[in-house]
Amino acid sequence: MLNQEKKKSPRNTAMFLDLLHIAVGILVVICAVLAFLYPDTYRILFPVIFWLAGLLNGVNGWTTLQAGGRDKKKKFSGIVQCVLAAVLFLIGVMSAVSIWR
Repeated sequence: MLNQEKKKSPRNTAMFLDLLHIAVGILVVICAVLAFLYPDTYRILFPVIFWLAGLLNGVNGWTTLQAGGRDKKKKFSGIVQCVLAAVLFLIGVMSAVSIWR
């Protein structure tokens, strides 16, 4: 009983997600403002915006999959978010390739 396996508290996970959303949200807003005000100078920020969005969707999808348990709707929702994250990462890669050429 003394050596019980510790489980992550839902509060810790929720707090981590909240802090991640705030930090990435601020980064996305700063990148978007700079990219749209000065597109020639900061065009490299367009793929960064897609990658940050993919990061958020990937983390949300992963936590949804982990918290889903046996609930098929939550598992499906997590899988959809992970697929969307992969699509956003690919869009970011295509955007970066088109900008760097």
